[in-house]
Amino acid sequence: MTDITIIHNPRCSKSRQTLALLEEQGVAPVIVEYLKHPLDAKELKEIFKKLNLGSVRDMMRTKEAEYKDANLGDIALSDNALFEAMAHTPKLIERPIVINGEKARIGRPPESVLEIV
Repeated sequence: MTDITIIHNPRCSKSRQTLALLEEQGVAPVIVEYLKHPLDAKELKEIFKKLNLGSVRDMMRTKEAEYKDANLGDIALSDNALFEAMAHTPKLIERPIVINGEKARIGRPPESVLEIV
């Protein structure tokens, strides 16, 4: 069976709820605390492909002060620039993200991850 991974922030209630939901389903995911162990741009690109989102910004926390301060809402910015911003400032990554093989889901709401478990 493929390992299930959660990109997790233990201080985030949605992240904790998603982890608890996985555990209730009998899943013991690999936990990546991305604030302690930041993901690089290449890893973020791979996750983005698995999420099947329309825009890189859909996996970003666009309401964070760091997003606004860095002017990341500028539509002229490339996707690569946005991935680099998330790699440099992991707080910008929307959380939690659950990955199972070639599929991933953002746990907002937490139940959305059940589609891939």
